[in-house]
Amino acid sequence: MKIQFIGGARSVTGSQHLLFINGKKILLECGLFQGHRKDTYEKNKNFKHFNPAEIDAMILSHAHIDHSGNIPNLVKSGFNGCIYATSATVDLCQIMLRDSAHLQERDVYFVNKKRKKKKLEPIEPLYTMDDVETAMEQFIGVQYNRRLEIYPGIAVTFRDAGHILGSAGILLEVEEENGRKLRIGFSGDVGRPNMPVINNPDKLRELDAIIMESTYGNRLHPKVEDVEEELAMVVRQCTKDKGKIIIPAFAVGRTQLLVYLLHKLFDQNRIPEIPIYVDSPLASSATNIFRAHPECFDRETYRVFIQNGEDPFGFKRLRYVQTVDESKALNDKEGPMIIISASGMAEGGRILHHLANNVGNPKNLVLFVGYAAQHTLARRIMDGEKQVNIFGEKFEIKCRVKTMDYFSAHADQGELIDYLRLNPKEKLKNIFLVHGEEEQALPLREKLISKGYKNVRFPVSGEKFEI
Repeated sequence: MKIQFIGGARSVTGSQHLLFINGKKILLECGLFQGHRKDTYEKNKNFKHFNPAEIDAMILSHAHIDHSGNIPNLVKSGFNGCIYATSATVDLCQIMLRDSAHLQERDVYFVNKKRKKKKLEPIEPLYTMDDVETAMEQFIGVQYNRRLEIYPGIAVTFRDAGHILGSAGILLEVEEENGRKLRIGFSGDVGRPNMPVINNPDKLRELDAIIMESTYGNRLHPKVEDVEEELAMVVRQCTKDKGKIIIPAFAVGRTQLLVYLLHKLFDQNRIPEIPIYVDSPLASSATNIFRAHPECFDRETYRVFIQNGEDPFGFKRLRYVQTVDESKALNDKEGPMIIISASGMAEGGRILHHLANNVGNPKNLVLFVGYAAQHTLARRIMDGEKQVNIFGEKFEIKCRVKTMDYFSAHADQGELIDYLRLNPKEKLKNIFLVHGEEEQALPLREKLISKGYKNVRFPVSGEKFEI
């Protein structure tokens, strides 16, 4: 068998890996590339390394847009095979891909207004809502730990990755036509042990090769107890300053974790009663899907909330904002307050309006709670730029800026190394590091080599390997 690395190679967006097994072409992931606006459209629109109509099947680890977001375009371009994912991932894709289509159509509408003034030909969205509906018909939901033979000699099993609701590490059991047997792992995005809400990662084991993420391969996260108190201190300081805390957060996973922790701190009287707003219709819909999948919750969530009849994602100071008018009204409200809004990388959605209206006030704080890819607005603010462009206008950054990496749902260096613990080094002969930039992946690579792992590779886009 062969593996070709296409997207998410030396980057953290646009995940896409192509497997050649027994005459079949199987695509792992089909995510949207995010970065420079002028580059993203062409990169996402065109499938440079393969013809979508020639792909036999697709396997999806989880619903985040950098892993799933280009599926409707794949289908639109000729792919008509099955898309295998966990049941919770299928439910999340129902809302996330529709939301993505809405954003595609809206963004193209505004771009075409500018192109018309310049007498340029209009462009089309990557895909529409109709394309999403067509793509969703090809999804097949699979439960965790159920072995499914998708073709003769090719079986797939989804293991809980502990990253977001429904996320999975993928075990592929292959028997080649010459009788050779292989166990190939794909980590997807690896979650963190002992994180609230969802289960710990279920490690893949006894592998011959693994494709593994490396998003935080160069650092260690702080302990959960320290972070809870740090978050409480941030909220208490905001209350004292009568400012606003603006939190760009992914609508799926990060938002629910934040709400859970704020609920817990509120119940323990560790933070004062200030209004908390979740301003993301997608996050509201995703939270309802979380409520519909309690089988994915960990023991702490049951002990602290479920067995007491409480909703982990709802409490009296929390309000889910739905309409545009409600969202705009937050601009006129005085602090203190917390506004959690999508997207996490600040590349679209309502968070842009909140940043535009609040970054110029020194009383306010922009709190980043996860990874941001290079060239995104979130990354530029994180890196200390004093002036940024939002909606084509320049805004001075006068507010405070803070990053709390702990909230990332990605494993750190030590946790990624531990993820491999159940794989004997003499059997695990190939490790491919993906979903990481050089500054994250190369330190992890060196650490793995120092621990005796062989053939730890960091492939470039388009590179192909034989296993």
